[in-house]
Amino acid sequence: MPILLSTAYWPSLAYLKQVVKADAVVIEQHEHYSKQTYRNRCAILSANGRLRLSIPIQKKSGTKQAIRDVEICYREKWQHQHWKAIESAYKNSPYFEFFEADIKPFYQSDFQFLLTYNTQQLDLLLKLLRLQKTVTFTETYQAQTEPTNVDLRSLVTTETVTEEWLLKPYQQTFSDKLNFVAGLSSLDALFNVGLGVKPLIDA
Repeated sequence: MPILLSTAYWPSLAYLKQVVKADAVVIEQHEHYSKQTYRNRCAILSANGRLRLSIPIQKKSGTKQAIRDVEICYREKWQHQHWKAIESAYKNSPYFEFFEADIKPFYQSDFQFLLTYNTQQLDLLLKLLRLQKTVTFTETYQAQTEPTNVDLRSLVTTETVTEEWLLKPYQQTFSDKLNFVAGLSSLDALFNVGLGVKPLIDA
């Protein structure tokens, strides 16, 4: 069955699990941008626990922006900060060196639009995990989805309760001193279990 999703910055395994299960994936590109969601945020696991990374966007006062028009702001050196945080968190993980060359370019080149940035990341994740999925975009805003679609746009809200998408725990970098932390960016699993991510999201 086709699913409707919002765009996400290095989406979680719960997000990828729904992509794997779907017959087709449709990304909503006409919804209004909302602050404090995973559209421009993700979470990784640092030595001190969960760490949120947030992409700054160009603010346009007094107007609501469709997500397809949201531009990334580069006044701050957020790319350097995000990559240093990722490198610090995962440099000792089993598969960091294996995937580093694929991930690092996202922190070396400028992307004008958030939607483009996120979509290329999703495309890369699907490629690395050898998953063939058709990803398209809405032509208009979908206030209500078609009866044949599943609306999962709420997956990118930071308040979303995702118990129905709970996944089997896996070995994390700091598991010797921290309990398993769920709901992280898929990068966490990619760097820790490599292609072992597939069984986690195929179940």
